[in-house]
Amino acid sequence: MSTAARFFIDGEFRAAGQVQPVIEAATGEPLGDGASAAEADIDAAVAAARSALAGWQSTSPDHRAEVLTAFAAALDQRARGTDELVTRENGMPMSLSRGANGRFPAALLRYYAQLITETPIEDIRPSMIGHTVVRREAIGVVAAIVPWNYPQALAAFKLAPALAAGCTVVLKAAPETALDALVFAEAAAEAGLPRGVLNIVPGGAVAGAYLVAHPGVDKVTFTGSTAAGRTIGEVCGRLLRPVTLELGGKSAAIILDDANLDATMKGLRAASFVNNGQTCHLSSRILAPRSRYDEVLGALVEMVGELKVGDPLDMSTDIGPLVSARQRDRVLGYIESGKDSSAKLIAGGSVPADQKRGWFVSPTVFADVDNSDRIAQEEIFGPVLAVIPYDGDDEAIALANDSEFGLAGTVWSTDDERATEVARAVRTGTIGINDYQLDFRAPFGGVKASGVGRELGPEGLDAFFALKSIYRVGPAADR
Repeated sequence: MSTAARFFIDGEFRAAGQVQPVIEAATGEPLGDGASAAEADIDAAVAAARSALAGWQSTSPDHRAEVLTAFAAALDQRARGTDELVTRENGMPMSLSRGANGRFPAALLRYYAQLITETPIEDIRPSMIGHTVVRREAIGVVAAIVPWNYPQALAAFKLAPALAAGCTVVLKAAPETALDALVFAEAAAEAGLPRGVLNIVPGGAVAGAYLVAHPGVDKVTFTGSTAAGRTIGEVCGRLLRPVTLELGGKSAAIILDDANLDATMKGLRAASFVNNGQTCHLSSRILAPRSRYDEVLGALVEMVGELKVGDPLDMSTDIGPLVSARQRDRVLGYIESGKDSSAKLIAGGSVPADQKRGWFVSPTVFADVDNSDRIAQEEIFGPVLAVIPYDGDDEAIALANDSEFGLAGTVWSTDDERATEVARAVRTGTIGINDYQLDFRAPFGGVKASGVGRELGPEGLDAFFALKSIYRVGPAADR
């Protein structure tokens, strides 16, 4: 894998005219030169995707499935290098990166390769005048904009179903993870993906804004902050351009009064701290029953104290660095906000004393948080938890729903049926019982300020189809 600044446009690698250094999160040292797209680069990528669209969408689902399966195999061959590269770029612990960046993208490509062969292109429906042919057609050129926190996995969320549906794609990667994006390019070229079907142009917010509004784009799919999502949604609304927005979260972990705290703490290690807190679906608000409040606080402090903070390349590390100095300072600013509130800091709250380089923040827990506090209402995107007491299931549900976000959540209980009833009452797009693991066969996305539309599952494929109804006179058998 070259670390030279390059784009992948119309089936070819092109040297970048603008360069932005990629910094290793654990050391603060330069890792390589990332390409930074200018308007001319975006124009070329969109033109290539537009030129390739007719040929790719006219291929059979079986052929597209074969190409995607070869694409998956090529990613598998690069997995062990890709996972390390992403870990060095954004600080993701290697124990997570092995799956999220190494194995998951290929698995998702294979899933959609299979699904497209099982999805009918046309349905026949009886009508008052005869019958209607309902046809699924590729929506067109897709602008896919992905963040830095799960760069390979979240790119696959978009690439796999879009390519399976017959769309062509311009992938705009984040500048912090510009290097690993080119792994997709190398694998696509090896797999025989036709020229222009996939184009990759790393760049910042200005490049993303230009791509979103580009007249050659038919659909936008974006994962990132709610603030950026609102701006993109406004542009797409004005242009009447279909858009999928997977945005921020401030999800609640509802610990019911019958929960097994040992099992709950084991689950919260991942549900609340995965990827150093840089995950949109984290259970970062801990709702604890007042009848067991002190017990929950003690268990959280003990659990956080057992987390190993350090080198993300070490397979035993639980918490690595944040992606950048800017992100670290943002998280530390929220911690100071918590200290200035009526909440009580009971763990962490600073940069670890033994981490002299990189962008580390200690796992942090605040107790006695009011649900209206900034640290309870705003997405921090770091290893910071806010513990809020409640009385009774109804109050827990009300607190969970008292948020502008609605992406995820968890319920912890020894009674699955009771927990499921609580989960049904939480207004959110996804929620886990005694765990939280995405299922790529089921839809993922949020409500309220957490987004519009769904990814993964058959619903993720549907997002890249345009529907056409062809009305015909007479019974279908006559045709």
